[in-house]
Amino acid sequence: MARRERHGKFCRFCQDKVVKIDYKDEKRLQRFVTEQGKIIPRRVTGTCARHQRQLAVAVKRARQIALLPFVGRHHKHG
Repeated sequence: MARRERHGKFCRFCQDKVVKIDYKDEKRLQRFVTEQGKIIPRRVTGTCARHQRQLAVAVKRARQIALLPFVGRHHKHG
C-alpha cells in the first residue's frame, strides 16, 4: 500500500510575506468571502490565526466603507 503525501494547507499571506492585510485591496479580500457575504473560516482556507484575525478586521472595514457588500446579491430572507 503506497503512502500518500498530504499537501498541507498553507497561509497565502505568510507565503507572500504580507505583514499587514490592506482593507482597500478588495480583490484579495473577495477570495475569502462567500457568495452570501460570509468570511470563510481558516480551516477551509488554510490561513494562519494571525492573518485570519487581520483578514476579518479588513473585511469588516471594507464593508463599512462599501468596498465589499454585507450580504450577497441573491440572498433572500425567509
